[in-house]
Amino acid sequence: MKAFDLQRMAFDKFPPEFLGEVALRSLFTFVLVFLFLKITGRRGVRQMSLFEVLIILTLGSAAGDVAFYDDVPLVPVFAVFVTLSLLYRLVMWLMAKSEKVQDLLEGKAVVIVTDGQLAWENVRQGNLTELDFFMELRLSSVEQLGQVRLAIMETDGQISVFYYADDDVKPGLCILPDSLMQRFKAVPEPGEYACTQCSHVIRLQAGERQKCPRCANPAWSKASRAKRIA
Repeated sequence: MKAFDLQRMAFDKFPPEFLGEVALRSLFTFVLVFLFLKITGRRGVRQMSLFEVLIILTLGSAAGDVAFYDDVPLVPVFAVFVTLSLLYRLVMWLMAKSEKVQDLLEGKAVVIVTDGQLAWENVRQGNLTELDFFMELRLSSVEQLGQVRLAIMETDGQISVFYYADDDVKPGLCILPDSLMQRFKAVPEPGEYACTQCSHVIRLQAGERQKCPRCANPAWSKASRAKRIA
């Protein structure tokens, strides 16, 4: 074998004309995936449930094979598309008839913030990372959790947020990036402090070291009373 053989590196055993067939195969698979998205009625990946993403990945795997491999025929891929479309319709019908099936395939919405604090048990049991939904809350102009009456992570990963009125905002954990938030194990002055892990707010005295009574975390940040600016 000749090293740095441009013909081998670029085309291997295929003639240059095979690029036209690749383009046609790619168009074929693009149309199939597009039709499936039209069938599901979804406009974006973030609107998809776990089941729908799994369907797309399965179809995408078949589509990728037929686009690049000359020995993969087109008709079986079309059969995959038809099968997955029928499966999708069947599962949607089953979910409409059974809440248990819906919960099994799509999961349940999870409460992540309630009354201005993290719903710590839900976060811990769901193996969720607060960094992800803190980012989502910041995109909704939330600076500290005391502004939030209720936040729910929906089954498609999006977060629904319900706010306190300005007059009802509570002291809460600041959710700005770490570079903008000070953490203390011995608090520098008396006041209200929020646990940096579970967001529980308590009053501490200057120099006091205390583990969070809710999650046993030793780190605190000064509770913020910032009101939301829409």
